[in-house]
Amino acid sequence: MDQERRQLLHAGAAIGAAAMLAGAAAQAAPPAPPKGRPGEFDFLAGSWKIKNRRRLADGTWDVFDGESTCWTILGGVGSVEELRIPARKFAGMGLRLLDVENGVWYDHWVNARSGVISPPGTPGGFENGVGTFLADDVDNGKPIRIRGVWDGVTPTACRWSQATSRDGGKTWTDDWLMEWTRA
Repeated sequence: MDQERRQLLHAGAAIGAAAMLAGAAAQAAPPAPPKGRPGEFDFLAGSWKIKNRRRLADGTWDVFDGESTCWTILGGVGSVEELRIPARKFAGMGLRLLDVENGVWYDHWVNARSGVISPPGTPGGFENGVGTFLADDVDNGKPIRIRGVWDGVTPTACRWSQATSRDGGKTWTDDWLMEWTRA
């Protein structure tokens, strides 16, 4: 799995890995997300400046700027994000879609280098203004859990963070923090 995809979660960790780990993953399956509603990602619509902090393998933090433009689509059933990190010559797209029938949001990621959408998308939902997205994945042959969280939402700011658990969700290590400020 490419490092940027894992660390940007937007898209997030492949749930299909859970099937490969049937025994271990079955007992640590993510809980069902709260019932989603159209419009829950409307807060992202507009242009943003982003302060990124990404944890490196040695435990230090890489700090860099980014920017994003987001649109609400399909009457609030979808949200499109174009992420740009000029200093890294990197771009990608987050696509968040609500499975209206089941009330589950799915967060998908497209790295501009490949142009391929990450299946099947990371499931999640919002509760008390906090969006939590959980998926199982594999890192170096070992099961991990990935958690992405949207919180701190105001009219002019929000935060996205990603953390990894190597013990089935008992403890978490922050991997990526994004502080968004409306441009």
